Amino acid sequence: MHEEIIARAGEIIGKNTGESTYCILALIDLDGYPTASTISASKADGIRWITFCTGLGSTRTKRIDKCNRASVCFNGPDYNITLVGTMEVITNPDVKRDMWYGGLKNHFSGPEDPNYCVLRFNTQRYNLLVDWKEARGVL
Repeated sequence: MHEEIIARAGEIIGKNTGESTYCILALIDLDGYPTASTISASKADGIRWITFCTGLGSTRTKRIDKCNRASVCFNGPDYNITLVGTMEVITNPDVKRDMWYGGLKNHFSGPEDPNYCVLRFNTQRYNLLVDWKEARGVL
């Protein structure tokens, strides 16, 4: 039963990545408090991992350097997908090119911009409510 809900959650996340899509990313701030903000997800592999794009040296990357624990939430009328895991900052040029999407042109000169980096969220556990079916577990 969980496999069906996990697969459906992965489909929903896939539809909510790229330009003009949003989810909530929660990180621990520099003072040790949880903070949540709206962000566009770049790409995802189901519920296993999700990438985000931001500036190197931004508040987000500083928070991740201090504490890499994070949570991501996608929600809509028929679903609430909450994932808990860890975040890593990636500056690999191939990954940066692969995660690039058009909306980033407003913030960076291109995938080679030295200030542009990728945040990769790796799921450790999940709490899913999809089509009124629930699933909780550990990946």
